[in-house]
Amino acid sequence: MLLKISTLALIPSLIIQGNAVKKNTLRLPEPEGNRQGSVGNGKPLSILIVGDSAAAGVGVEIQDDALLGAVLNQLQDGYEISYQLEATTGHSSGQVIKTVKNMPAQHFNVVITSVGVNDITKLTSPKGWIKKQQQLYAEINQKFTPELIIAAGVPPMNLFPALPNPLAWLFGQYAKGMNKNLAKFVQQHANMQWIEYDLQRFRALNLEMAKDGFHPSKEIYTLWGEQVADKIRQMF
Repeated sequence: MLLKISTLALIPSLIIQGNAVKKNTLRLPEPEGNRQGSVGNGKPLSILIVGDSAAAGVGVEIQDDALLGAVLNQLQDGYEISYQLEATTGHSSGQVIKTVKNMPAQHFNVVITSVGVNDITKLTSPKGWIKKQQQLYAEINQKFTPELIIAAGVPPMNLFPALPNPLAWLFGQYAKGMNKNLAKFVQQHANMQWIEYDLQRFRALNLEMAKDGFHPSKEIYTLWGEQVADKIRQMF
């Protein structure tokens, strides 16, 4: 209720600041590079990444420096990996669900997801968002039968350099509510784990975000990839 009241009270500021952010924030393209293929030697492992611009790797110029590349770099010495990336800038949960539905049924050992920022910018409530996640992961389980799903937590948007207050504060409240619901949801599913997007930790390590102030940098993608790889090694 407090979040809803805050949103309504801040609508005039949200409109003004939102338009300014769209106008002034640098728009970065999705990185170049292979989105499907095979690499490495060792135990067979299939990986699918689905989601939004962070999943797609926006913030770096090549996929080798993005989340996909970071994960492959961590695992390729011990696994023969077949991989696929299905992610698009601007996609919200509903659009990611459509992407998954339009893919052919096939088995992936691991599915990695990143979704939430674009739901926040659409002012989707945490309650409405988690319902979309229930739909998304039900579709993923049915379509791809993964042994492991790794869900990325929603970034703390109150810490995004590109966002001014009170817009940043409000978006941060949405992210906090979404992550709280996501943590509970993941605990209820044996084949799911989640990774918190800990921007405060990244800052403590002197890691900056991408030059647009909105997406991960190469260094952050590297740490994210390490976290994903650690969870995969524990399972396979």
